[in-house]
Amino acid sequence: MSPRLRVARMVAGPEEWNRRRLQVALAVVALVVGAIVAGVVWSVVELLRVGNGETGDTTDDTSIAADGLPAQAAPIEGAQPGALSTGSVGSLRLQQPSSLGEAQVGTGFPPSPEGALAQLIAIDRRAIESASVVTAQDVITAWSAPGGPTAETWSGVAAIRSLLESAQLPASGATDLTIRLEPAMGLIQDDTPTVCVDFILSVAVLGNPAYRIAVADCQRMEWVGERWLIAAGQEASPTPSLWPGSQASYDVGYQWLEIEP
Repeated sequence: MSPRLRVARMVAGPEEWNRRRLQVALAVVALVVGAIVAGVVWSVVELLRVGNGETGDTTDDTSIAADGLPAQAAPIEGAQPGALSTGSVGSLRLQQPSSLGEAQVGTGFPPSPEGALAQLIAIDRRAIESASVVTAQDVITAWSAPGGPTAETWSGVAAIRSLLESAQLPASGATDLTIRLEPAMGLIQDDTPTVCVDFILSVAVLGNPAYRIAVADCQRMEWVGERWLIAAGQEASPTPSLWPGSQASYDVGYQWLEIEP
C-alpha cells in the first residue's frame, strides 16, 4: 500500500531547505494523507511539476491509486489556499477528550457519530503531528479494530514515512521538523458511522515559514467496549481534500467543526 514516490533526487542535505523543496515535501504529505487515507493518490508527476513552479494545465484529474491503477481524484489546486465562499453551512459540535488513552491519544468521547468524528481527529493528530513512524505505528496498533488497518498498512504511517524520506530524516523525525494538523470541517456520511474530517496541514522545517494545504481523512468507525476504533476492513472511500471555506468544500457537504472549550 505504498506509492513509489520518487522525490529523493529533488532533496539535498537537510541543512539546505528552501521554499521549493519544502513545497515538494508538503505535496508528498498531501499526496499520501489525502490519498491513501482517502483511498486515492494524486498524480506524482503533477505534484512534482507544481512543486517546481512549472506552468500549464493543472486540471487533469487522472491519478494513481494505492494499488498502482488509475483512479479519479480532485486536482491538488482544490486543497491549496484559495478563494473563500460567501455562503454558509451548518456546524458539528464536538467534545474535547476527557482522558488520555493508549499511545497518548485523547479519548472519552460519547457513542455517537460526533463522538466517532472527534475520536478520529484525536487519532490522526497524535499520529501525524508526532512526525515519527514508530509513534504512528503505535497509534494504529492501539486504535484499530481486529481486521482493520495495521502498522504496515495504515495510511497515517505511510504519510509520515513519505515526508521523512523526502526530508532525508530518520523514522523518529527531528526537532527541525514541525507538523500541525488542525481540524477545520467535518462530514458524517452515514450511520455506520463513516466520518470524514478536512484538516489544514502545516509543515515547517528549520524555522522556515509553514506551508499549508488541506488534507481529508475518512474512516469507518466501530464502537468497541467503551471507545471508538477504526473499523475492520479497508479504509473508507474518499471525500476530497478541499480548502476549508471554499465553495467546493461546501458543495461536498463539509460542515464547520465547533470543538467545545
